[in-house]
Amino acid sequence: MGNGQRLIRGAFILTAAGLLTRMIGFFYRIFLSHVIGAEGMGIYQLIFPLNMLCYALTVVGIQTAISRFVSAKIALNDSQGANNSFAVGTIFSLILSCAAAWAMHHFAPFLSEKILMEPRTLPMLRLMAYSIPMGAIHTCVNGYFFARKKTGPPAVSQLLEQIARVAATYLAYTVMLSKGIKPAPVIAVAGMLCGELVSMLFSVAAVTWNLQAQKFTPSSIQHPFYILKDILPIAAPATANRVLLTLLNSVEAILIPSRLRMSGLNTAQAFSIYGTFSGMAMPLVLFPSTITNAVSVMLLPSVSEAQARGNLRTIRRTVEATLKYCLLLGIFSTGLFFFYGPRLGMYLFHNSTAGLFIRILSFICPFLYLDATLSSILHGLGKTGTCFINNVLGVSLRILLIIFVVPIEGIQGYLWGLLASELLLAALNLGALRRYSKIQFDTASWLLKPAAAMGIALGLTLFFAKFFHKLSFLPILISLGIEMCICSVLYLIILACMGITILNRQIKKNVL
Repeated sequence: MGNGQRLIRGAFILTAAGLLTRMIGFFYRIFLSHVIGAEGMGIYQLIFPLNMLCYALTVVGIQTAISRFVSAKIALNDSQGANNSFAVGTIFSLILSCAAAWAMHHFAPFLSEKILMEPRTLPMLRLMAYSIPMGAIHTCVNGYFFARKKTGPPAVSQLLEQIARVAATYLAYTVMLSKGIKPAPVIAVAGMLCGELVSMLFSVAAVTWNLQAQKFTPSSIQHPFYILKDILPIAAPATANRVLLTLLNSVEAILIPSRLRMSGLNTAQAFSIYGTFSGMAMPLVLFPSTITNAVSVMLLPSVSEAQARGNLRTIRRTVEATLKYCLLLGIFSTGLFFFYGPRLGMYLFHNSTAGLFIRILSFICPFLYLDATLSSILHGLGKTGTCFINNVLGVSLRILLIIFVVPIEGIQGYLWGLLASELLLAALNLGALRRYSKIQFDTASWLLKPAAAMGIALGLTLFFAKFFHKLSFLPILISLGIEMCICSVLYLIILACMGITILNRQIKKNVL
């Protein structure tokens, strides 16, 4: 099997696992929103910036270094060296993560009261601390398998983690109900801990079997500190970049509830609004990004290979294809979420505010999906510094708007600020790519025709929907799902009639 075929096969496995995981997670979010309510969702979301900060400090850069060294050693047929790099990097990450877990558990009272400014997060932080070393182990293992182009174990561990999380949360929920205790957000953290445990156990079993097949033992490692000395220069810059971005995102997440209180809301209302936005509306809007992530996985290797060969023409075509498909998906998602947002909020979350947020957030879809893919291409071209600066500028704009606009306009000020920052980030990333490769932007095929196709599809769907409304025996959600599927098919048909094809031979050629 060639490299291109392995790439597509691996991308397909990860995409399938990602879609299934997101579907499970989506319904899990609906369950949580009904069980702990919007305020509980807001409190639950507060702890994630600290979790992401620990993740950035202890494992992100090391996973990058492991993947790079393992793949390089394998290319040189040095299997022992590849395994040595993985083992040393994982042990170092585990040491860091245990220190971070101790710090979070020990300083949980200070973090909950002074940093998060919400004492109810105390038991959640202490419980979450135990998941940090588990997450570090399975993340390093995933990096090892990705370097070996074996996407099966990471995909399975991802699914197992999500299934275990949902099952454990539901079990905790039933136990609390049986004892007459009102379900609290801590049940979601308990589910997260169980998910990390199951994922870690599976990852350890998979990598142990793989290493034993190669007859590798930890005692065979020679000069571990020299190996660590090679790993750190690669891990440190990636860690610093992620930590700074995580800190900025953490400041953003912590500021939102407090600035909402300044707009005139009480504490319960502020957390309810924040929970509705971050725990209900935003995950739904992000759901289609699974497809764009798959596009990034398929296109990045072709960009790197073309750069190594100095083939700017291939890079230009790859970037243009990425722009085209991200905008086709983004415009479709904008129309779908804008038109169906209020009903999705009511039928899925029983929350009219969530529907309003989904409708407003629909406008960021083209830029949101585009930003993630363009950032991946910039990383593939080695423009990590440019990508980092662009991301910092985008987050900084949102923070400024949170500080100055949210106290006046409330949550809508943040939603429009989110749109402004995504616009800025898309412009900066696109500008950086245009400086590197002279891409040509096809306004008619990438913007005007898809927008017209989506408008026509929505109009025709309204006509067909009259017949489904007469079928009162169908559940509301099924009827809504049929409408959205009809709209999707009509959109694709109309695009084809306009001469816009979804499958592109050039992409296949570039990848293979």
